[in-house]
Formats: sequence, structure tokens, C-alpha cells
Amino acid sequence: MSESQPAVSRVLASRRHAEILKRVRAQGSVSIAELAGFFDVSRETIRRDLKLLSDQGQLDIVHGGAARFEPSEPAMSLRSQENAHGKAAIGKAAVGLIRNGMVVFLDSGTTTLAVAQAMIKLRDLTICTASLKIALHLCHVPGMRVHMLGGEIDPGEEAASGIDTLDAMGRFRVDIAFLGGGALSPEGDVTDFTRAGAEQRGRMIALAGKAYFVLDSSKFGKLTPLRIPNFERAAGVIVDANPGPTLAEALSRKGPELLVA
Repeated sequence: MSESQPAVSRVLASRRHAEILKRVRAQGSVSIAELAGFFDVSRETIRRDLKLLSDQGQLDIVHGGAARFEPSEPAMSLRSQENAHGKAAIGKAAVGLIRNGMVVFLDSGTTTLAVAQAMIKLRDLTICTASLKIALHLCHVPGMRVHMLGGEIDPGEEAASGIDTLDAMGRFRVDIAFLGGGALSPEGDVTDFTRAGAEQRGRMIALAGKAYFVLDSSKFGKLTPLRIPNFERAAGVIVDANPGPTLAEALSRKGPELLVA
């Protein structure tokens, strides 16, 4: 009986691996907690499974789980029409937090662009942004003073990034910031695709009086590789739909308030 035990363990592990890969291919990402519950095994067992599959080149390990290989977010032009109604609702909710006379930082991205599009009736605002689209949109609005942050332009994001952008951010006294992100993970973290993006967003959380992430429901429960520094210090996360009790509770434990547009 004992001699057959290793063979049985190998069969069980191979079945787990096949199911994990099936889920990753179907859903795009899986969480350690989800898999541990489904297979009724420890999280450490799942971590070992994911490490083996990652070493074989079959998936990527990311914060809290694993995902299909996605080295970067799709280009802004491809994202611009996705869930436009939800992003517009987020934009309106975000504008309700802005007061005349504020210094406002707007991150790059399609949801922060929706915030900018909802701001046209506001006046006496100073806008800081690295986004070409946002700068071009708001520079024509009366009463808006727009500062374009410098840096190397990312053609996919249509925005500046890098060390120069980080340096420029530090020169401003920001009252409120609206930030994008790659995903709202099952553990309640907003995560990012790139180190530069994560660092820039983490830096702005520390600089701004209040910082809010704006995420539409297409990013719920997904996994991207990088944590955003200072995420727990953000004032809130504005979304277009209720993410469900499990995800809402996970976010609550992290600290930022959940605001449903």
C-alpha cells in the first residue's frame, strides 16, 4: 500500500495541473485561494503546483495566483470602446468628488479619460497629467490650467512615463488624484502590468491629498504581475458595478473605500 502512495500522489498532482491549466486558459487568471478551496488542499501545495507549471513555461506566476502570459496591457485604442457606459458612470462619480480650485492629477488610461470628459462643466482647476489625450481634451476647456508632465511617450498608452515623469509629479501640490490600474485582484489589491506604471501610481498616492483608483468591472478578479506601492493608503476605488461580497470584503480589509458609481 505504501509503495503505491507516491504513484497515487503523482496522479492526483497531474490532475490538479491539468485543471489549473484549463482554468487559466478559460479565465485568463486563477487565484491561489480559489484553487486551494476547489481542490481542498493547502495554499502551499497550490504554490508548488504553480511554481512547477511556471518553470515549464505554461503560465505566469503573479501576485496572488497565476495568469496567462500577458506582458502588457492592450493598446489604449483597443480599450477605448470597451464598457464605455460603465466608464462614463465612473467619470461622473469621480467628478462629484472634485471642487473648484483644486489641483487634480489624472492618470493615463481610458477610464481616467472618461473622468476628464465628465469635467467639462467644472472651472478654476489645475490639471496635471501625463496623458496626451487628456491634456488635449482639457486644454480647450475654459478655466482649466493644464500641465503636461514630461517623459518618454509610450505609443500604446499615448502618455509619458519614466524617471522624468516621476520627477515632474513631485513638483505639484495635488489635492485629488484619479489613478488607473491593471486589475482588482481576488485578494482586494489593485495591481499593475508594468513596474513603471506601479511605481508612478504608488508615488502619486503618497503625494496627493486623496487618491482614488478608477476601475471598470472588466478588471474585477483578474491578476496582473505587480503590486502598487502605498495602495492601502488610497482613499478609495471607484467602480461601475458591485464586485460581489467576496471581492468587496477583500478590498475592505486592505483599507480603501469601495465606491459604486
